[in-house]
Amino acid sequence: MSLFNRLKGPVFYKDDSDAERQLAQLEAMLEKASGQAAKAIKREIMFVQAGIDGEKQVRFELENSHIPMYVLHDLYLEHNGLTSQIDYLIITRGHQFVIECKNLYGDIEINENGDFIRSFSFGSSHKKEGIYSPITQNRRHMELIKQIRSEQRSVLLRGTFEKNFFQNYRSVVVLSNPKTVLNVRRAKKEIRSQVIRADQLAEYIRKVDAEPGTVFTSDKQMEELAKFFMDICQPNPTDYTAKYLDLLSAEPEPDDTTPQKTEQEEQTPPAESKEELTAQENAQEEQPQITEPKQTEEPSADSEQQEEVQCPRCGAPMIKRQAQKGKNAGKFFYGCSNYPKCRGIINIE
Repeated sequence: MSLFNRLKGPVFYKDDSDAERQLAQLEAMLEKASGQAAKAIKREIMFVQAGIDGEKQVRFELENSHIPMYVLHDLYLEHNGLTSQIDYLIITRGHQFVIECKNLYGDIEINENGDFIRSFSFGSSHKKEGIYSPITQNRRHMELIKQIRSEQRSVLLRGTFEKNFFQNYRSVVVLSNPKTVLNVRRAKKEIRSQVIRADQLAEYIRKVDAEPGTVFTSDKQMEELAKFFMDICQPNPTDYTAKYLDLLSAEPEPDDTTPQKTEQEEQTPPAESKEELTAQENAQEEQPQITEPKQTEEPSADSEQQEEVQCPRCGAPMIKRQAQKGKNAGKFFYGCSNYPKCRGIINIE
């Protein structure tokens, strides 16, 4: 290790985020939206904000780690027609860490096949569901980095670099929700080593850098590598707000003859058509129900506004409705506001 190393802690070489820009665009659109467009944009804002909060939790752990490192946040890379959006790339004196950050609701179990299973409770009900493997997602990021860095080397050195790539570059999935319980008892060792909680990140980096055979680099080499990735990073061309433009254009222009809504009406979601309500009632008959327990006390109007019911499937706000036919006729239930894309339902006893 160089005698001239002076770095004492993390340097955030790239600290901005496309998600922050996306959130600003959505909030600007929300000011002009109403009705269904406003509902859809509010849901998107909720998901984007959750992702931002998760990445901030990871940043907090890195900032307080006191580990000499260069940190690049939100890298968009494009190479040979392939693209990657990397949450964090961390460059230490011993290794490079590719971080996939997940702010997931519920507890996570990884079974012997490497499947990710999320479980969560709602009242007295419990549900499990499979989710797309973030390890697979991060592996694609790693492969793209491998291609890019390999092409920077001569033919003679390329083989050695590719052979040692997964020793020098480590894939890490970080669960940033502090309430998430991670169960990896049944997972294979190579899977367990890639998934950690955010509060374990700093210790994980120290442990990997202390492995036997680690080749250390100088602060200058760390900075040069950070500069390399900064130079090839591109603006993300994806317009995440484009899908809402049609909804906005379909909203009627307000005029002086349009009656003004009261505050209570503004907070009440617009009713769906009779066909949509009938379809959701039919869906209520077809699938297992999640039941919300009875209230021992009648909640006040203020508490109802503060405690918004979220869909157990997708996390979107739910709307209170009354079944008009079938065996549940007359009973109230919550239907997902994202219907028919999501058919989440909660019965109310």
